[in-house]
Amino acid sequence: MHIIPAIDIKDGHCVRLKQGEMQSATVFSEDPAAMAQHWLELGAQRLHIVDLNGAFAGKPKNELAIREVCSVIGEEIPVQLGGGIRDLDTIERYLDDGISYVIIGTAAVKNPGFLHDACYAFPGHIIVGLDAREGKVATDGWSKLTGHDVVDLAKKYEDYGVEAVVYTDIGRDGMLTGINIEATVKLARELKIPVIASGGINSLKDIKELAGYESEGVTGAIAGRALYDGTLDFKAALKAAKGK
Repeated sequence: MHIIPAIDIKDGHCVRLKQGEMQSATVFSEDPAAMAQHWLELGAQRLHIVDLNGAFAGKPKNELAIREVCSVIGEEIPVQLGGGIRDLDTIERYLDDGISYVIIGTAAVKNPGFLHDACYAFPGHIIVGLDAREGKVATDGWSKLTGHDVVDLAKKYEDYGVEAVVYTDIGRDGMLTGINIEATVKLARELKIPVIASGGINSLKDIKELAGYESEGVTGAIAGRALYDGTLDFKAALKAAKGK
């Protein structure tokens, strides 16, 4: 199982939010590219980037910082990116810049046809991001709760040909309250494609527990605030993810 450091970009800086609230941003670094280099040197096998301004605006807002991350990482490890991706031209541009996987979230729920087209146009490069509270999917930077069931939507998107699902429990994201293992594993068991866990990872206990379900499809865990706050040691997390 991969431990995937998150680099959330707001106004060109590396930040973390609590439960997606933009006004609760804590700046951890002025230089996202340097942060990417830091995780690469520590042994990261994948990076997770979010254009936070883009997620709220519905269009890319931090492309320069994202390109700088790609230039630092090169082709050494895959980089997955979400936030404000609403059209095929944007996907193509990001893939050309060096992004490996594009994460489609709100647009997948509001415009399933777009997700379907993206999977067809860029096979193997599209991940769907499902953010949920109590089993129901949220959209628009988590500000709107829909009536859609997570498992039902994920199965539909699996049929479209998405590469993986990033599943975030938005009640826990950035709160260091521990990941929602039960909901994550329930989703993974229903799908054939990988599930990447996100939201609330706090400690080695979370990592060890999740790693026990790798054979059921939980192939990665995104860690953000816990890494930056120091409650989770990255190298120890890598070991725990390998069952050591």
